[in-house]
Amino acid sequence: MAAYVIYEGEVLDPERYEDYKPKAAASIVAAGGRYLVRGGEVEVLEGEAPAGRTVVLEFSTMQAARAWYRSEEYNEIRKIREGAARVRMYIVDGFA
Repeated sequence: MAAYVIYEGEVLDPERYEDYKPKAAASIVAAGGRYLVRGGEVEVLEGEAPAGRTVVLEFSTMQAARAWYRSEEYNEIRKIREGAARVRMYIVDGFA
């Protein structure tokens, strides 16, 4: 069953964030993930829009998503983002 990583990030330091993006993208692809949503225009239907970017990643399983997030490679890349963005990220089980 597919799993989805939902990322909401408000960029605070655009220069550092630009360094983070390609490295994070490479780690996602290397872990078998793919982008379904990467930024883009938001239309609010109910409630409030997230502050900043919304990204949705798809992984083959919840385990694969966790393995990517907890990997040594992504942990090093995440350090680049620290202080450059305020982030909310979580995994959601999909359906077959």
